[in-house]
Amino acid sequence: MTARALIPLFALLALSGCGATIHGTVQLVDGRDQPVANDNPKGTLINMINTTAAVDKASSSASANEKGEFEAPKDSIQKGIYKVEASRIGYETQSQTVEVGSFGTKVQIKLKRIEEAKRKSIKGSSTDEDKIINPGEVNIQAPAM
Repeated sequence: MTARALIPLFALLALSGCGATIHGTVQLVDGRDQPVANDNPKGTLINMINTTAAVDKASSSASANEKGEFEAPKDSIQKGIYKVEASRIGYETQSQTVEVGSFGTKVQIKLKRIEEAKRKSIKGSSTDEDKIINPGEVNIQAPAM
């Protein structure tokens, strides 16, 4: 066999080793879709939920590196329809629906920064009385016979 005949064979073998995967990039942007200079996407959580699989094989997650790149863990993605959702504190959660085939899918996500005026804060309890849970009034009646 000549070297020319071996090249397509090696290419075919290399591609057959590639499994389905979801990979891509996350970019942090401001309200005008301009990159945020003082923040990097490292640690952004990406959830990948297979909407066509059994519950025990339906989800996977990854986190973005400092360049914003992410990839699903090896052998965690099967063919199917996925909801890919990226979230990070201080940014709007974004989701996309993608179809994953034999070789996987690349996703590009832009997370928009939440403006300071629109952020919600959670205030802690100021007194011990605020910490008491009131279940409300419960009215139990016997069933009619």
